Amino acid sequence: MKIMWLIFAILSSVFAALTSILAKIGIDGVNSNLATAIRTAVVLALSWLMVFVTGAQSGISEINKRNWMFLILSGLATGASWLCYYKALQIGEVSKVIPIDKMSVVLTLILAFIFLHEQFTTKTLVGIIFLTTGTILMIK
Repeated sequence: MKIMWLIFAILSSVFAALTSILAKIGIDGVNSNLATAIRTAVVLALSWLMVFVTGAQSGISEINKRNWMFLILSGLATGASWLCYYKALQIGEVSKVIPIDKMSVVLTLILAFIFLHEQFTTKTLVGIIFLTTGTILMIK
């Protein structure tokens, strides 16, 4: 079970890559906000299906106010991200939009250090420098 996080992380990466390519093809001639709403409806339906398939719906009553607040804020951030991402995909090149979008990795590491007090090591700093440098090289 210790390796399951890695399997799911790899699958997440594969599906994220497919998302970008499929979205770029699907958004052609479609308003980016409408495309985001359609995508969101599919994600919503799939998410609730998984909740019921796994029997997780009983946990709704156990969610406290703090959790609700942060889950709602996370949902708002996701929505804003998706709206901006689809607009960028619609008017830009995938090969330039995606590297910039993936700079979220760098921002997440910095925010995790600041707000979650996660360890910030030399290895993390070198990784951030490489990711940032790679992004700059890819978009120029």
